[in-house]
Amino acid sequence: MLLVTELKTGSTIRLEDKLYRVMDVIRHAGSGQMQGFMELKLKELPSGHITDKRLKMNEKIEEVELSKRYMEYIYTSGDELIFMDSENYEQVPVHKTKIETDERFLKEGIKVTVELLNDQPILIQFPKIIELKIASTGTGRREGSDNTLKPATLENGIEILVPQFIEPGEIVRIDTEKLKYIDRVTIKK
Repeated sequence: MLLVTELKTGSTIRLEDKLYRVMDVIRHAGSGQMQGFMELKLKELPSGHITDKRLKMNEKIEEVELSKRYMEYIYTSGDELIFMDSENYEQVPVHKTKIETDERFLKEGIKVTVELLNDQPILIQFPKIIELKIASTGTGRREGSDNTLKPATLENGIEILVPQFIEPGEIVRIDTEKLKYIDRVTIKK
């Protein structure tokens, strides 16, 4: 147990028998007769629902330690995703609801971080940046200008905006949180 004032962004806590990831901690100082309080922005695990909680400065809260294992996605079986631990080759089934990002980013061989509580998967974190192939592109909004964007469909079916010079078949880096183009991958020959 630790004081609410000791919480940090990224911590995992148990509150009202639910697990939460602390997304933001705001300290409100008291004045006069009003006591200070801590405002927490929390993300429920694994559902992803966002909630705000206000707690008194002297309240204690249970911090939960999650173990992290780096695993490789191998296949899907019904509503379960099967991951393999690269160190001991153990296969771990994870229900689709435990994915933090769009499951369409899963492709065979992608490495992700699986967070576990008592050896049970709680959450899957994708890399912030992944590389995907462009399946098709649309026409640009202003012909002849290189600084405008055009729609493109990735190999996984997600649509994003890319610069004019990107063509089908090219590999690009994508921000998985914002679904945005970052840059083109150049392949050295």
